[in-house]
Amino acid sequence: MQKKYWLIPALIIILISYALPISAQEEKILIIESYHHTYPWDASYKKGLEKILGKRYELVTFEMDTKRIPKSEHETRANLAFDIYKQLNPRLVILGDDNALKYVGPKLAQTKTPVVYLGINQNPRNYGMFGPENITGVLERPLMKRSIVYLSEIYTSDLKKVLIMFDNGTTSHSSVEQVFRGRHSITIAGIQADLKQLRHLQEWKETVLSAKDEGYDAIIVGLYQTIVDENGDHVPSDTLIAWTSENTPIPPFGFWDFTVGTQKTIGGLVLFGEVQGETAGKMAIEILTKGKSPYEIRPVVAKKGRLLFSTSQLERWQDKISLPEKIKSQATLIE
Repeated sequence: MQKKYWLIPALIIILISYALPISAQEEKILIIESYHHTYPWDASYKKGLEKILGKRYELVTFEMDTKRIPKSEHETRANLAFDIYKQLNPRLVILGDDNALKYVGPKLAQTKTPVVYLGINQNPRNYGMFGPENITGVLERPLMKRSIVYLSEIYTSDLKKVLIMFDNGTTSHSSVEQVFRGRHSITIAGIQADLKQLRHLQEWKETVLSAKDEGYDAIIVGLYQTIVDENGDHVPSDTLIAWTSENTPIPPFGFWDFTVGTQKTIGGLVLFGEVQGETAGKMAIEILTKGKSPYEIRPVVAKKGRLLFSTSQLERWQDKISLPEKIKSQATLIE
């Protein structure tokens, strides 16, 4: 069973039940999301958690919503999350993504409640989370280098220069730091990979439209959920990826499963949030049913990505892209 906490302006806490099994569970697990339930990554990893933990425990979620609120409010949301924790007194806490670990992790480190994090792009040491005996978890490492190598194998001509586009959010910075290390351009298997991190919708559109003229052979879309319009309002992610898909003059690819599909990207070697959730859920089971301390379970990188492609996008870009039989036999194809 899964429940969700959210906050209305008066800061009244409302508990809402999802349409899941009716039987009540006495033992609760609190999932603190860095983001929000409509964000595809969150929905995906919660599906994995539900698969592993949902039959044994009542899952309660709290949304920090840090992709859509100002950074100045992140600490306030963390305090509210911790208030929920104290009221709920859960058997275990799941921290989803970097902001939950960064802002709520230090508070939970002062308790005895076991904590499992997931989707962490940054080194947990940077949040002071390598040492507390009640905390362990799952790291997320975007497969940028391997993804680009795969693209070179499916491109029908020489792939010489690719543009990697991210928003300017916390998760994006953590994701690209592992590969670019403060640089804006690197060479991978003889291919020039340029990074652009953007904040505003207009500069995103201009970057996409000018990509071919700038000499790029392909665009790889990273994260784009914190892009804002001229009024400072967040652009709906589905709207942005659909516009990018429709207007790009060169083939678009992705690093995450939620970027792939009709009116999205062609695909590639991508990460799945569901795998993160399953891996974290199995860690939680080790702690809750086998009596292991989080300190005994080393942090892990979740299972490497999988090849995922959109059939409609492959057809659209068939003059540029062709899947070799070896890759096609290993890939999952979706509409």
